Amino acid sequence: MGNCAKSVVTFSPPSQWSWSGEKTAYNENIEIGVMIETPAAVMISRELARRVDFLSLGTNDLSQYTLAMDRQNPLLRKKYNDHHPAVLRMIQMVIEAGHAENRRVCICGELAADTALTEEFLRMGVDCLSVVPACILPVRKALRQVDLSGDDKGA
Repeated sequence: MGNCAKSVVTFSPPSQWSWSGEKTAYNENIEIGVMIETPAAVMISRELARRVDFLSLGTNDLSQYTLAMDRQNPLLRKKYNDHHPAVLRMIQMVIEAGHAENRRVCICGELAADTALTEEFLRMGVDCLSVVPACILPVRKALRQVDLSGDDKGA
């Protein structure tokens, strides 16, 4: 997890990677990103964005850590709310921070496939949603139903 800008700074570029001294073919244009999965990473997401090519919001962990609740605990299931305003505000903060540094911001995890939030994510300005194959068609349908023509963030 990218909790610390220093850990991103110390990451070596692909041109310096070595596997036992062997020459290995690689794409020199490979993009480097950071997962934003904790409230700490959200708070420094602009600094992190300056050091990478894109940001990816890991919503499963981000929701769990923000709400300080184990999302898999059946005793908390009725109280766990990954649509909580704090979670959504953190997502918005990361999108704004990433875009301020001209970086793409993607959402992955269960919230990316939550069609109840698809329109809200688009209005926030998210650049991509990463979902499991079984969710592609429902999310695609939800995407097609959104009209952003009057929205200044919409494409």
